[in-house]
Amino acid sequence: MRRMSVSRLSATSRPGTNFPGGLRTRSRLLVVGCGDVGLRLLAQLAPRIVAGRLAVVAVTRNPMHQARARACGARALAIDLDARRALARLAGLASKTIYLAPPPASGVDDPRVGGLIAACSQALDPANRPPRWAVISTTGVYGDCQGACVDESRPAAPSTARARRRLAAEGRVRRAVRDRLIRATILRVPGIYAQDRLPVERLRRGAPALIAEDDVYTNHVHADDLAAIAWLALFRGRPGRVINVVDDSQLKAGEWFDRVADARGLPRPPRLTRDALAGQVSPTMLSFLEESRRLSNRRLKRELRARLRWPTVEGALSEVATGGKQPGATAHGKPDAKH
Repeated sequence: MRRMSVSRLSATSRPGTNFPGGLRTRSRLLVVGCGDVGLRLLAQLAPRIVAGRLAVVAVTRNPMHQARARACGARALAIDLDARRALARLAGLASKTIYLAPPPASGVDDPRVGGLIAACSQALDPANRPPRWAVISTTGVYGDCQGACVDESRPAAPSTARARRRLAAEGRVRRAVRDRLIRATILRVPGIYAQDRLPVERLRRGAPALIAEDDVYTNHVHADDLAAIAWLALFRGRPGRVINVVDDSQLKAGEWFDRVADARGLPRPPRLTRDALAGQVSPTMLSFLEESRRLSNRRLKRELRARLRWPTVEGALSEVATGGKQPGATAHGKPDAKH
């Protein structure tokens, strides 16, 4: 079967033709935590929203994000995900949900996703199939793999509090799938970048990177690709399945910073040993530089049949260097009509 390319999502169907999942009527989508990636998805879906073939509710408390969501034709709601009573407003709004919200900043669990599942389950019709979800998690749940190649079968071993909260969220989602409350695919995501989403300020400050002997492998996905894949997972993802959403790049962190610096015409960062670097970067960055893994995207390509628009960082960075058009400003977002 032909694979769908996330780089060719701009075509729209004629009114009345088939849509993903066999829908001929207006489909409804809920985007929870509609920040940068969510807004890119709305831009990709804008042709169908404007044509009336898709209704979208974007949940964000950021006024600027609300305005951008409305500009794409979506309805914007400012919902506090930590307030159970407020979550009741989302019950029954949509048959599909893309969950992009982060977990709380502290603790060992993620009650936010659990609260939303509980609220939405109140509106479930037992005669219908469970609603479809795509849930964003993090590849940080694997912990430090010492540069080993990692696929989704590797046991999770998170070493940071935020990764442990993400893993707790995954557990809540899996239990909801088991109880047939939702039909969800979990997308484990590494470092997200785009032509307008690069560590430029870090480079301008001259923040150091690790010497080659101490350096760690890092993983990436373009924000536009992630947005398109989250939409695709609603239709091709298996319930309860975990998928690494990563590109084909095999870079160490220092190489990544060097390539961004070259693309933006900035000095490459100085290199330090791990011990010397520890006192010069933030705890978050230090934790990032303490974990090394090379992630497999075989399941992404075989099961979701996704073809990345940006398979490596080189293509995106070459546009930065040449002043090319940034894809985050374009609208592209449509699985092929057969699915």
